[in-house]
Amino acid sequence: MLDYLASLSTRYPALADVNWWQGIGIALLVVGIMEVVAIVSHKYVMHGFLWVLHKSHHEPRTGRFERNDWFGVAGAIPSMILLMIGTHYGLHMLTAIGAGITMYGAIYFFLHDILVHRRVKHSWNPQWGYMKRVVQAHRLHHVVETKHGTVSFGFIWAPPIRKLKAQLEADGRGRIRASAKMKAEMGMIDNAEHWAR
Repeated sequence: MLDYLASLSTRYPALADVNWWQGIGIALLVVGIMEVVAIVSHKYVMHGFLWVLHKSHHEPRTGRFERNDWFGVAGAIPSMILLMIGTHYGLHMLTAIGAGITMYGAIYFFLHDILVHRRVKHSWNPQWGYMKRVVQAHRLHHVVETKHGTVSFGFIWAPPIRKLKAQLEADGRGRIRASAKMKAEMGMIDNAEHWAR
């Protein structure tokens, strides 16, 4: 197997002949592709047959980790393998792809785990623009208690808030949370529509 990996750069020169700019371009393209993969897998896998793991993310967390964190581990494994093989054997295309997956993971960690869910404590609460829309879109995703009837499955792409609220109301399959905190968040979303177009 190692001999085969070592021969790839001579057998397929395109895997090795990638300059810095091309590598950055490939990594950024992979970030975009990963968002599409995340939307599809979030909607059809996490809210589908692997709800048994993802459900923990839609419930109050006890402790530092939740079963849903296994999805992050599953995303990190191919990234690490591609980075190790790519750097060790000079297969720069694989290194760029691994770097793109890693970049997506870092963006996801910042937007989802830190900004929205505050798994790292902070006091910043975005008041305008893209960051606020990301927070509100993901809160609308969590307003539904069940695996069906929710909205906004992306982590970087946040659709307009008005559209998400209309989708929630039109679908009606999901049970909307009744907690005071969620009602307050919905009120915050309602009052912020001046920027959500």
